Amino acid sequence: MSGQKAVTPSAEGLEASVKAAKTKGLPPVHLWNPPFCGDLDMRIARDGTWFYQGTPINRFQLVKLFSSILKKEDGKYYLVTPVEKVGITVDDAPFVAVDFEVSGEGKDQVITFTTHVGDTAVAGPDHPIRIVRDPETDEPSPYVLVRANLEALIDRKSFYRLFDLGVEHDGWFGVWSSGQFFPIIPSEELAAS
Repeated sequence: MSGQKAVTPSAEGLEASVKAAKTKGLPPVHLWNPPFCGDLDMRIARDGTWFYQGTPINRFQLVKLFSSILKKEDGKYYLVTPVEKVGITVDDAPFVAVDFEVSGEGKDQVITFTTHVGDTAVAGPDHPIRIVRDPETDEPSPYVLVRANLEALIDRKSFYRLFDLGVEHDGWFGVWSSGQFFPIIPSEELAAS
């Protein structure tokens, strides 16, 4: 390593690199395997707010740009460009599903979620909905897979709306989308509450 200067990752450098590599649609981060350059002081809070060095990133286009190069490997989150990979902190899920649309009914129902950065995910076999219950409070946290191991926490208002669409099936209360049933709560627990 003698003669080489250590490079400290920066948000500005990432932004420039992403803009240079950007094409229509999402960048092919699954094809990029650059060297790890260290951790960046960037964090995504549970409510979807992005922070850089402790300060919220208020420029939506910048958040959208960074979210397009997000990758999850071995349980860790990275921002990836063709030339560098930097680690970031994600408090819960990197996205928040803030709304959804419904078409059809019953088993033919299709639920399409929209995230806070404008991504969409049609709930179904490729984009499952899952519920995690806090072991201490029993509070549910609902998620939908958006893309490549990246989930969105379904916000409270959307979860209530989703609950309103629920039906009972095989001992569970849940929702149908794209021909697949997603359990929310055992029917017996729903009846007891």
